Amino acid sequence: MELKKLLVYCFVIFYLYVLAFGIFMTETVKIPAPAVFGLPLIFFAGQPATRFLYYKEMLFFITALFLYNIVGMNDYRSFFATLITIFICALYFNYFVGSSRSRFVASIVLFFLLLMVSMIIMILDHNYASIIDPIRIAMLDEQVKQSPSGLSITQFTFGYQVAAFTTMILVAAFTFKQNLLIKLVVLCCCLVCVYLGMNRSAFISFCAATATFLIIYYRYKAVFLLIITILVCFAAYTYMLKDNFDNKNNILSKNTAKEANDFNRADLAAENLKIVANYPFGLIFYGKTWDEVTYRNPSFPFGLSSHNAYLMFVTLLGPFLGLGLLGAIYYRILSLFWNTVKNIHKKNQPLYLALFFSFFAISINALSHNGWLLSVDGPTIFLYFAILQYNVTSDTGNDILLA
Repeated sequence: MELKKLLVYCFVIFYLYVLAFGIFMTETVKIPAPAVFGLPLIFFAGQPATRFLYYKEMLFFITALFLYNIVGMNDYRSFFATLITIFICALYFNYFVGSSRSRFVASIVLFFLLLMVSMIIMILDHNYASIIDPIRIAMLDEQVKQSPSGLSITQFTFGYQVAAFTTMILVAAFTFKQNLLIKLVVLCCCLVCVYLGMNRSAFISFCAATATFLIIYYRYKAVFLLIITILVCFAAYTYMLKDNFDNKNNILSKNTAKEANDFNRADLAAENLKIVANYPFGLIFYGKTWDEVTYRNPSFPFGLSSHNAYLMFVTLLGPFLGLGLLGAIYYRILSLFWNTVKNIHKKNQPLYLALFFSFFAISINALSHNGWLLSVDGPTIFLYFAILQYNVTSDTGNDILLA
């Protein structure tokens, strides 16, 4: 039994590790990592759900991925890689986590502890790049492209980790009703991660998600909390940061860098909307690919896109099919979110609220990047199935991973 428990812990940690940091096939291992560590956990299912709960979701995912990756982009590799990752994540929650609340909570805690490790590595990478970057390469088994960053190849991918982690811990500090000191410490930690994370979209996502939460949770009282927070941040910027960020790697210095303004996201989105206007039913219905409709447009050199995952999806599939599939994929999430918000003070679901707003943050982040739920960037697919699985679980004793 002890050996079995040790194996379970190892497989869970390694599976959540490869899922959190987007590790699929590396330079050394040419086998899909989610399958290697995720599938064996099905055999340790102590109290699985009575049936597979995600037939509809998987059908919508397969349809969307087939139309987008294969028909629209002619990218078979991404199709199969993404589908494998999504399917194994569904199996993990459905059969391994199943109805066990202890396994569910343990999975959430371990996952966000891994993200916390990534945040710590990012902070250290600012001052000890010569030491940390080789560690990042070893932990990801792949060459990293951008630094400073955490356990991700690029800063763009790392932004999803920042948005999910910071929103999760701050919302949890409020929903678990921690004292004021702990809330302030958590807020400071979040601001440090966002400030040094060098990802403006993650900053916007964090602010939007937490502000929305505070308004829903505290209503009119939230106005005072937001005003105080803004004033404190403005004072910190004016008296501490304004004259001291020019030569350092942070979100403020990045904002003034020349490369930050090379491609204006608003201009790219406007160009993308022109393509939608020229092909209103979606590129796949005109037999066109993205490269074919942009190769003469100077706004989209080297295959550059609008950096808006939803807009790209609708551009290829059209507003009717594209928005229809998006609605089908997100319907249960939105329905659960609405029901939870309506009873936000009547239900004792602090963890559930934190998961919802963390997913909300990374969904906003996808408005500025190509990565999103259908490319399983960062914590996206984990949070998606975690939210769906929450109401299936129940208290099943004190054993965390072995029922």
